[in-house]
Amino acid sequence: MIYRTLGRSGLKVSAISLGSWRTFGVSVDQETTRACMEAAYEAGINFFDGAEAYGSGAAERAMGEVLRSAGWPRDTYIISSKVIRVGDRPTQGGLSRKHLVEACEAALRRLGVDYLDLFFCHRPDPDTPLEEIVHTMNELIERGKIFYWGTSEFSASDIQAMYAIAERDGLVGPTMEQTNHSMLHRKRVEGELLPLFKRYGLGTTIYSPLAVGLLTGKYNDGLPPDSAYAKGADWLRKRLTQENIEKVRQLTAIAEEIGICMSHLALAWCLKNPNVSTAIIGASRPEQVKENAAAADMTDRLTPEIMERIERILSPSIEKAAG
Repeated sequence: MIYRTLGRSGLKVSAISLGSWRTFGVSVDQETTRACMEAAYEAGINFFDGAEAYGSGAAERAMGEVLRSAGWPRDTYIISSKVIRVGDRPTQGGLSRKHLVEACEAALRRLGVDYLDLFFCHRPDPDTPLEEIVHTMNELIERGKIFYWGTSEFSASDIQAMYAIAERDGLVGPTMEQTNHSMLHRKRVEGELLPLFKRYGLGTTIYSPLAVGLLTGKYNDGLPPDSAYAKGADWLRKRLTQENIEKVRQLTAIAEEIGICMSHLALAWCLKNPNVSTAIIGASRPEQVKENAAAADMTDRLTPEIMERIERILSPSIEKAAG
């Protein structure tokens, strides 16, 4: 496993990390959750990503059961939670001081830990002033409840404003942004967020590096009936375009040529970007964890010549995003 610093912090995070969206506590039972997390830990993965919204807390409860019984030293792994909504009442969502503090405490109980290494604002909250968010996150740091805080899918302008507030008031600004990034979704990391990487050293914990399975190549010859895209919502199915499938077919040929699988090519491509701190994978079987964890050691297969060929396949997406 390769380890990278999370932005300009000193925290070493595994290049591949394990997430729990749509899996732990939802579609994956407790024994499989345990098997997946143990396979990750054994492979050198040290970052496990959760959120209050994943199964209304079920994912974190499932992860907590494993952490309580696994016996792993607390200083050997990184655990996160994300806050935006856990119930239907007005005070059970958003990024107010009340919900940030209560969500943090609830995540600690679900996960069975004394502190969170990373705590994310899961999505923007237009009703809460940015000053309230920045100050509350710093209060949680001072109380020893969290070590680092960040955002997820916030605009670059809002993140910039948070840094400005932190600088003005002598506080700690966001360390990381969690955003969608893959061969088929590039404009955020390669465009909007680029000035923040250069100026502030913003770290990233990217999700969907395999585009919810599309970049594994499993859809190259049709739509498996039990697949995520077959059972997924409309927003997910819209990604399954003929253009994207054709790109993946061409990319699969390159993967085969250099002796790796399509999943490894997609993950290694993400990790070639120096602004990607870690790529979060999902898994419903421990074998998937072991296979995808190996991608961290394959970035050297992507030579400049291979990267150029990949770019020629992907470039229409870049032009479309830029337009």
